[in-house]
Amino acid sequence: MSTVSTDTSNISDNPDMQLIALINRIADKGPDAHKALKDLYDLSASKLYGLAVRVVRNKEWAEDVLQEAFLNIWRVAADYRLNLSPPMAWMGLIVRSRALDFLRRRVSDRAGLTQELDEVLSETLAGDTPNPMDTTQASETAYALHECLRKLEARQREVVSLAYLRDLSHSELAEQLKLPLGTVKTWIRRGLEQLRGCMARFA
Repeated sequence: MSTVSTDTSNISDNPDMQLIALINRIADKGPDAHKALKDLYDLSASKLYGLAVRVVRNKEWAEDVLQEAFLNIWRVAADYRLNLSPPMAWMGLIVRSRALDFLRRRVSDRAGLTQELDEVLSETLAGDTPNPMDTTQASETAYALHECLRKLEARQREVVSLAYLRDLSHSELAEQLKLPLGTVKTWIRRGLEQLRGCMARFA
């Protein structure tokens, strides 16, 4: 950690030194560490939020990224080295890293969920070779899916439909529906199992 004094009374005219002093106070985990984190947030959040928005291209996601980033700053403040990076650049790297992690998690979540339902549907199709029955078969599959979705319990039908039709991840569904993440995952798993069994009868 930098050895710069943590007294900010004489360095308020130097933004970098003020940020460094706050990072030092956070790293010390003393009685004023939480206040130092709040002060650091007040001084830097607007710029870091702008960076997060540029990476994830969504304001709500950027807010989540910023929260994760400051939790990380709290944990790793002692690792900051003034001789390696200015404070804003160091925090910017943390924000960018958290933003990229967020995007990777979201893509992975959505891809897995979409693949599950795609597999349920593909099990009712004969193959990829075009034939005159393709259009008829596709219509029959759509009808079968509609009928099978109707047979799901209302909340299961809601989460499966939102997940697939609106391309929402498990975590996004949990937030939108105000439900525990585990509950959403269970409902989706059971809903897909019921859909698979129902669709098989139309195959």
